[in-house]
Amino acid sequence: MSPASTENSVFLRSLLREPVPYTPVWLMRQAGRYLPEYNATRARAGSFLGLAKNPDYACEVTLQPLDRFALDAAILFSDILTVPDAMGLGLSFEQGEGPRFAHPIRTEQDVARLAVPDMESLRYVFDAVSLIRRQLAGRVPLIGFAGSPFTVSCYMVEGKGSDDYRLIKTMMYSRPDLLHRILDVTAQTTAAYLNAQIDAGAQAVMIFDSWGGVLADGLFQEFSLTYTQRVISALQREREGQRIPVIAFTKGGGQWLESIADAGCDAVGVDWTVNLAAARRRVQDRVAFQGNMDPMALFGGEDAIRAEARRVLDAFGPVGKGGHVFNLGHGISQFSPPDAVAVLVDEVHRYSRQFHV
Repeated sequence: MSPASTENSVFLRSLLREPVPYTPVWLMRQAGRYLPEYNATRARAGSFLGLAKNPDYACEVTLQPLDRFALDAAILFSDILTVPDAMGLGLSFEQGEGPRFAHPIRTEQDVARLAVPDMESLRYVFDAVSLIRRQLAGRVPLIGFAGSPFTVSCYMVEGKGSDDYRLIKTMMYSRPDLLHRILDVTAQTTAAYLNAQIDAGAQAVMIFDSWGGVLADGLFQEFSLTYTQRVISALQREREGQRIPVIAFTKGGGQWLESIADAGCDAVGVDWTVNLAAARRRVQDRVAFQGNMDPMALFGGEDAIRAEARRVLDAFGPVGKGGHVFNLGHGISQFSPPDAVAVLVDEVHRYSRQFHV
């Protein structure tokens, strides 16, 4: 099925700043623990990796939020750490502790052994993409994704999540050559990984730079944005005669919007600290924006959710030559009430029509 045959293409057209009847909406982590049906499927799978590495389960949880809510896009259920797992770092998820790697990259010898893995080791991801596209049957577009080279490298060096990024920043300041080598291999792998997702049927792709915002100015450009740009420049941008939009998202990256917009992406994702009106002025509508309601607003009750959705839409304002995809400023909390999502989607669709004339 080609992208052109998608019944609801509002999301894709918004990313390309084409006219649409309303502002589309989807949510980062929309397939996740806030949904009881997700938790039931995960229990059957036995573990997070059992869920993510089984195409049937991954397809099932990808589609679950679409069966509940009138979302305008599906996003592949997977994890950004599938890439270093394929590199042999030994990924596991400890209950209540998050991801861990058995073999983190710490020494010069570790770095020297690092290599781009055979994409066949990630076949389960591509099989899931193909299965999801078939099951969607054109309802909405499918988003593929990967972590940015810097964010993924943080996990590879730290061996787990971090509060202070001490190990990777130590390497960055003391042996930048080693970190550049890690980033180079990771960027090559990420580009191949995303291109394989596109070949399998992904109609847009998103690069999550979740940790780029912890870097100092100048170092962000050198160690994060440069490698995200390398990935973007290596991607397929057209398949079956249709443009494949690319979204670049740096949490905490509001001060670098102009540079991110110049990295070659079609849309810039922004967190809730960014004013969308100012962001549009700064980049002069040369890219679309995705975002950016505070995920915690979903706990405020119906009136607050609707008011906050309107505030975000008002901030972006009349679309004109711009494009806006409504999203949260980061992933939805596992504690979010599902009914709150229904309210949000309804308000975005209802209120945004005035801006699309």
